Amino acid sequence: MSTIVSMSTLDIRFPTSRALDGSDAMNPDPDYSAAYVVLETDAADALSGHGFVFTIGRGNDVVRAAIEALRPHLEGREVEPLLADMGATWRELVHDSQLRWLGPEKGVMHMATGAVVTALWDLKAKRAGKPLWQLLSSMSPEEIVDLVDFRYLSDALTPEEALDLLRASEPSRAEREAELLASGYPGYTTTPGWLGYDDAKLERLCKEAVQEGWSQIKLKVGADLADDQRRLRIARAAVDQDTKIAVDANQRWDVAEAIEWVRALDDEQIAWVEEPTSPDDILGHAAIADGIAPIPVATGEHVANRVVFKQLLQARSLQVLQLDATRVAGVNENVAILLLAAKFGVRVCPHAGGVGLCEAVQHISMFDYVAVSGSLEGRMIEFVDHLHEHFVTPTVIERGRYLAPTTPGAGTEILAASREEFLFPDGPAWADDQSR
Repeated sequence: MSTIVSMSTLDIRFPTSRALDGSDAMNPDPDYSAAYVVLETDAADALSGHGFVFTIGRGNDVVRAAIEALRPHLEGREVEPLLADMGATWRELVHDSQLRWLGPEKGVMHMATGAVVTALWDLKAKRAGKPLWQLLSSMSPEEIVDLVDFRYLSDALTPEEALDLLRASEPSRAEREAELLASGYPGYTTTPGWLGYDDAKLERLCKEAVQEGWSQIKLKVGADLADDQRRLRIARAAVDQDTKIAVDANQRWDVAEAIEWVRALDDEQIAWVEEPTSPDDILGHAAIADGIAPIPVATGEHVANRVVFKQLLQARSLQVLQLDATRVAGVNENVAILLLAAKFGVRVCPHAGGVGLCEAVQHISMFDYVAVSGSLEGRMIEFVDHLHEHFVTPTVIERGRYLAPTTPGAGTEILAASREEFLFPDGPAWADDQSR
């Protein structure tokens, strides 16, 4: 048996606001950040588990403090029992009788739990010698169902229904895994669309996206209607007829305003309208979906937990489900969300517009394809071309597709040198910054 001998937490921030990378109608000056955790063991293999929560700057320290609150569940614990039953481990962490009060099962504490869960999965995958997507895809339907907490879900999805879904796709897993390894997973890019970019940069990046092989781009909208109309025209003129354009309001609008604004864009070819209103407004999303049809509504990156996703699906409030690698409580809860989406026949196109999110969420989508939905129809992972160089296993893109990672782990480990450089507030990257 080996033991978790230390849990380190770090506040890592990248000064992306200096170039307005990541800027949108609600977040004009983000500094992409990670509240980061490392689990070290006394095992002879010296492998460690790495996880994080994505934030956009201020408040990253709050999430780090929440991760620290989980230290008693981890330090000094034997590793093997924790990794052998990740369903039980998830329940222990999420159902802490005192920390649970801070949610329950939502907010900073829930996200912090997800960072620890991811670190454990990273360690488990490294020990198995497999990338996370492949480790998950090798589990039996019964083992996958055991990962999920069906409390609050059984009115929409029972364990028996989940088993049926997984068993139906099991015979052809090997074919889909081989296809992923050969051809990768489709993606789309948000790189051209940040709201702080001027028109010339928008046009240039749109043209470059087409040349690089992307079949869809996304534009941020919602600050000014006339600007959105102009920017959409520029993007349409810059891409070819086969390239789709999605738009993302980042929760900017009220319900009626969302419907009016999208109609005023006067473009029925919009691939989807993302986060048109508050992520908690289930019925509002349903009204918007009805009001802008046939344009799909996409949402999910700020949805707090599997229960809200369940209700969004029950109310037909979304047509594109955008789970996030670090918004909910880690891998286990995202498995539950994938199963819900499969039950309701809704496509999953994850959010990945932040540091490390592309590296992390590709594993969730690839597992979904191999073992859950078995489909690539209309599915793609967001890509933003920022900060990948700071990861031990950076995302690899070829002609608009994510190449399947083969390195063991969850893809969530940041290089030691980058952790040191971008440590906030004392790392070299922040030494001369006067805006803190």
